[in-house]
Amino acid sequence: QVQLVESGGGLVQAGGSLKLSCAASDESFSSLTAGWFRRAPGKDREFVASIPWLGSRTHYADSVKGRFTVSRDNSKKMLYLEMNNMQPDDTAVYYCAAARRVLLLSVSSVDYWGRGTQVTVSA
Repeated sequence: QVQLVESGGGLVQAGGSLKLSCAASDESFSSLTAGWFRRAPGKDREFVASIPWLGSRTHYADSVKGRFTVSRDNSKKMLYLEMNNMQPDDTAVYYCAAARRVLLLSVSSVDYWGRGTQVTVSA
């Protein structure tokens, strides 16, 4: 069982930047595909970005392409999400996730969830 703990959320002004981190509890994290999801107020949880265990090919939601960057450091069992040029629509609870399958693009593919960290972007 892999436990995931997010950190780095907070309040940022529109146009600003924030970097989220996710710490995994188990060495097996390095063999899992990992990613980020978010849930905005009144909306369903949605895919944001994912990265396979080798870090060779990343995937992003269209809404964040060119602004967000997902990365990982398997030696530290860490996952990151760097968010730039943030907008009020990015306001959400952000969740770290991991999956045994190679492709992680949907909620139904996730095997492990973090508890989430709040990100608020003011206009």
